Amino acid sequence: MPSGEPFLKIKLQLYCGGEIAMGPGKADLLEAIDREGSISGAGRALGMSYRRAWMLVDTMNRCWSKPLVETAPGGSARGGARVTPFGSEVLQRFRALQLRAEAVRDSEDWSALQAAVRSFPKEHQRA
Repeated sequence: MPSGEPFLKIKLQLYCGGEIAMGPGKADLLEAIDREGSISGAGRALGMSYRRAWMLVDTMNRCWSKPLVETAPGGSARGGARVTPFGSEVLQRFRALQLRAEAVRDSEDWSALQAAVRSFPKEHQRA
């Protein structure tokens, strides 16, 4: 977090009922699954437990019209996971939205807000 200068953080999350269908962490997990070829490997690469990674994959697969990740049983020799073509498309579109949202930093509205916000909050006022 930058110190002393106001900054803008935009975090996109797509909801399915009360569940987050896609967000930055789930997008990172999809990329890691694609790279590592397994949910456990992706979890390790991201510093999360297999259970947490599997739960995130389960949520994604339940929230979209088609699965984003397919798994194959069989251990390291025959098993693993892969991002489906639909999952790749969802990931690509989500990343594109993130880039578009980040472009807000170049807007007149952000510049005006940035100029008006303090670098640090004032001390509490005494009653």
